[in-house]
Amino acid sequence: MVNRLSFVVYSRAAPQGSKKLIFNRMIESSKRVKPFRQDVRIAAMDNTPAGWDLSQPMHVTYVFHFARPKSHFTSKGKLSRRAPEHPTGRNIGDIEKLARAVSDALTGVIYHDDSQVVEMDLRKTYDECDLVLITARPLPTSPRYAIMATTPLQS
Repeated sequence: MVNRLSFVVYSRAAPQGSKKLIFNRMIESSKRVKPFRQDVRIAAMDNTPAGWDLSQPMHVTYVFHFARPKSHFTSKGKLSRRAPEHPTGRNIGDIEKLARAVSDALTGVIYHDDSQVVEMDLRKTYDECDLVLITARPLPTSPRYAIMATTPLQS
C-alpha cells in the first residue's frame, strides 16, 4: 500500500466561496474556481498510483504559492521594502476557501468524500510562480480501534 501521495498543480489557486442563485441554479461567485478545480483534479488523476485506497481517513497538506505582483518590486527588480512578507490580500483569498476548492476537486480521486479528511495543514506563501503543493497520506487505523470495531457488543 502506498503511504503518501505528493504532487504539484501549476495553476493559480482560486477560492471556492459564496454561490449565487441565477435562474434557479447555484453558480460559483468566482469564475476562476472551476478551471482551478479542473487543474487540481487532472494533476491528482495523473499522479495517483494504481491501488490507492480511497476509503481511508486522510491527512492532507496544501501549500499555496503565489507569484508576487509587480507592485512588490522596485524599478530595478528588487523586492521593495514595503512589500508584505505574507500573502494576506483579499485578491488572493482566505486559506479556508482555497482549501475548500482543493478538497472538493480531490473528491473521487484521492478519497471518496472530503469528509474523510480528518487532519489538514495549510499554508500560503509568496514564490516565483503560482502553484499548489498537495500531499495526502492515509491515516493508519490503530490496533485498539480495529479490535473494538470487530468485537461484538456484549449485553
